[in-house]
Amino acid sequence: MEDDDTIRETISEALELEGFRVTPCANGRDALKQLQTQAGRNAAATDPPETSDMATFDLVVLDLMLPGLGGLEVCRSLREARQAVPILILSARDSETDRVLGLEVGADDYLTKPFGILELVARCRALLRRSRLQEQQRLPAVAHVLEHHDLCLYREECRVTLAGVPLNLSPKEYRLLELFMQHRRQVWSRDKLLEKIWGEDYIGDSKTVDVHIRWLREKIERNPSAPEHLVTVRGFGYRFG
Repeated sequence: MEDDDTIRETISEALELEGFRVTPCANGRDALKQLQTQAGRNAAATDPPETSDMATFDLVVLDLMLPGLGGLEVCRSLREARQAVPILILSARDSETDRVLGLEVGADDYLTKPFGILELVARCRALLRRSRLQEQQRLPAVAHVLEHHDLCLYREECRVTLAGVPLNLSPKEYRLLELFMQHRRQVWSRDKLLEKIWGEDYIGDSKTVDVHIRWLREKIERNPSAPEHLVTVRGFGYRFG
């Protein structure tokens, strides 16, 4: 978002050459309109009301001296709408007070004019890396214990118990059970199980899957001939749960 045509075009072209997709805006009101328009296309019906009217851009490059609606107001509006998109402020104001104000209203970085295009691109990439890292840290942690009724698989210890009693599984049986418990209700064909557990280069008979399934059932099922956990889906393969 930049009101000077030459600077806006230069920044847009530089970022596009670096592989970014750019939506340029000449003033703050148009910028917010662009955000709201994209949100109208992308927001899910289950989005909370305070976020459903804003778009989720990967990065906003924002000039403070925008006509109509200033950059500080745009930044504040984004943060009040709980948008976590990284914001890089561009400004000719280089005093400490201006930089602090920009950061306090929600900007993630502040670059004073004049600036080099290479530095601008580098700062954009740094903000995106930081944003992706934070997003990864917000993702749910991988479960270390998989449970189904009285069957428990302890991934960090590579052991399985049934009603508290340890089971002696072979490595292939363990990996089969782990895959099934990670993807409950999903149907797995013999070929897909061979690819996942035995590897794409395996050249043996697919009947080895049936053999290992039978062995696994003998250890985890109360009645292997009438399995409750690991069932056959005729014509397709196997399903857990």
